[in-house]
Amino acid sequence: MALTVLDDLVRLVEDVAGLNSKLVLLIGPPRSGKSRLLEQLSMRRKVPVVRLGEALGRLLAPLPASQRHLMAPDLLSGLAGGAGGRDLLLLDNIEILFDRTLRLSPLDLMRRHSHGRRVVAAWPGELRDGRLVYAVPGHPEHQNYGTEGWVPCSVC
Repeated sequence: MALTVLDDLVRLVEDVAGLNSKLVLLIGPPRSGKSRLLEQLSMRRKVPVVRLGEALGRLLAPLPASQRHLMAPDLLSGLAGGAGGRDLLLLDNIEILFDRTLRLSPLDLMRRHSHGRRVVAAWPGELRDGRLVYAVPGHPEHQNYGTEGWVPCSVC
């Protein structure tokens, strides 16, 4: 029987349990199946997928713009805590974390959440030249990270 990408992801999620940072990033181009894979993992593990754009956006919208960057990390923690699975957090649509007005470091924020439990997130960028990249250089939301503190899972 051939192993599927889901089987590989399930095994990877189990393997990271012993690491200090238990962050798994699903990396692939748009429409490569990252969200579908998270949904499949959600059904298998009976843990909801937190769609950050919708959930965090709904919580930030009523706040004054000057307060949003101060409240965003705590609001994310509340969403993560209420996500059901104590040992697993599934994150999709994380683009809101790159909003410059929120003044966040998306990868660092997810790494912090991955010290206490496994976190699987769909990364809306790419792995380029050994670096994790979001947006192109010169774009206001461009981010460029090293490979420390997370485990890649390529989705093609």
